Amino acid sequence: MHITHFGHACVLLETGSARLLLDPGSFSTDFEDLRDLDAVLITHQHPDHLDFDRLPGLLAANPDARLVVDPGSAPAVAEKGLTATTARPGDALELGGSSIDIVGGQHAVIHPDIPNIDNIGYLVDDGAFYHPGDAFHVPEQRVDVLGLPTGAPWLKLSEAVDFLRAVAPRAAVPIHEAVLAMPAMHYRRFEELSPSETTVDVLPRASATEV
Repeated sequence: MHITHFGHACVLLETGSARLLLDPGSFSTDFEDLRDLDAVLITHQHPDHLDFDRLPGLLAANPDARLVVDPGSAPAVAEKGLTATTARPGDALELGGSSIDIVGGQHAVIHPDIPNIDNIGYLVDDGAFYHPGDAFHVPEQRVDVLGLPTGAPWLKLSEAVDFLRAVAPRAAVPIHEAVLAMPAMHYRRFEELSPSETTVDVLPRASATEV
């Protein structure tokens, strides 16, 4: 599997059968010129995961791409005149020859006074890649490569490490780092504290890497 990280939560997966773009949000760059996408997958409605300024143009340039969103994002997507499939935990999709299992359901709590929202995770090809969105949902099935949230208002480093240990993937790709001034400090802690069988792969921006 080839993975391209466009910064923060946005990654392109090239599975061999499908080209899947996840969470093209406002903190991510250089995804606008992508073509031949099979699907665009959105975990939740926050703008750092769903950028309405650039999403319509991306979909217009990829007319065969299927837009998949969580229930909380669906009304705003419809208001923009975009056609989307609403996915819920327990759903199973096939996109471009790749299987997608929907897990999770709720965004991690930022603060008790802030209303919580929907958040879905995407398990691609039976766990070959897992993007949890903004949550620490641990799936039942084995995960090969994990998109590991690195920094956010809803997490602290120790929680991310506990999540990494609970999932115990073969490889972890740090994502959701744009809120940090120096994410390398977190990357080093992940390397130090990850399970012995897990490698931490920090991907160069906008460059396809086989993981």
